[in-house]
Amino acid sequence: MTGRWVRQRGICVGLAAVIFAAWIVLPALADAAATPEYRWRVGSPWTQKTRNESITLFTELANKYSNGRIQIRFQHSGLLGTHDELFHAVREGSVEMALISPYVNLVPGGMLNWMPWTVGTFEEAAIAYAPGGVIYKVMDDAYAEVGHKPIWTTHQGAYGIGNRTRPLKTPDDFSRLKLRVSGSLGFVRTLENMGKGSGMTLQTLPWADIYNALQTGVVDGAWSLWPSLVEERHYEVLKYYTALDWGWDANSITFNRKLWDTLPGDLKDVLMRAGKEAEARDMKETENVIKEYKQKLTSAGIQIYYPSQAERELFRKKADMPAVWKELATPWLDKKYPGQNMTQKIMADLDKLHGSVKR
Repeated sequence: MTGRWVRQRGICVGLAAVIFAAWIVLPALADAAATPEYRWRVGSPWTQKTRNESITLFTELANKYSNGRIQIRFQHSGLLGTHDELFHAVREGSVEMALISPYVNLVPGGMLNWMPWTVGTFEEAAIAYAPGGVIYKVMDDAYAEVGHKPIWTTHQGAYGIGNRTRPLKTPDDFSRLKLRVSGSLGFVRTLENMGKGSGMTLQTLPWADIYNALQTGVVDGAWSLWPSLVEERHYEVLKYYTALDWGWDANSITFNRKLWDTLPGDLKDVLMRAGKEAEARDMKETENVIKEYKQKLTSAGIQIYYPSQAERELFRKKADMPAVWKELATPWLDKKYPGQNMTQKIMADLDKLHGSVKR
């Protein structure tokens, strides 16, 4: 009797232990394993379909490659704040990541991100803006000054110039045109030089005002991108568009620098790997969208002019880029890299890049 009771009691205790493990211990262990070490947010101030899809892919890949140690949530369309609010939020660490345009009022070295006549094709951009590329390397230092770490770059492509008067085939065709410009001094100085002596005038207006300004005749033309021609309907108020490819649109997904410096190396690798794949996807999809938009624009009736390489060189030569670099880029470069003659080194590297990539 006593032996049987002991055996039964042992069985009951064993069953209780199994039940306890099944109901309490194992779920607790599972919950602990499922809880990420890092929960981050990435914000964008804009609603941009292709870019947003690429940033979403980045978060999914980072979560996957970290085996759940990282959990990133993407919020776009200004849900986490305006562009400048997001910039400061990442800098202070209240938001970990954001899509950032390095305007010089925020990033003193940001001029180097989009100096005109540097990059004109996706092939060139894939080299120059990739980690280790000539533009990425200097922008990594520029972002570091303001507490950001660039992870990867998202591109919308090359800028052309549209107007309502005539196709632009030579710099002389700027004659008496009134063109809209922004506060991007690199673009403004370059455009001033390309139109020097033609009677061209410039008027500073917000990007959001381009459509109305063209429609009402406040300006005759403006620089624009293939996506903007369609998505922001610039083609409706332009008659001519010259695919000059004289500037490049590139923005960065940046990370709080202090947090970055504390991350273990394997998670840094995860973020850079996810960023590399997201950037490749972003480039491919943006190129596909641009091809579709070119067909749509041709059907819509806007006259598109594709200048030859020799014709582009006429604009580039008149732009006098060494003078623009000396005025706008050299002061920051000389302060950041004293005695290293970085302006000439970067321009030489970009010239080599142009020579290695066929248009």
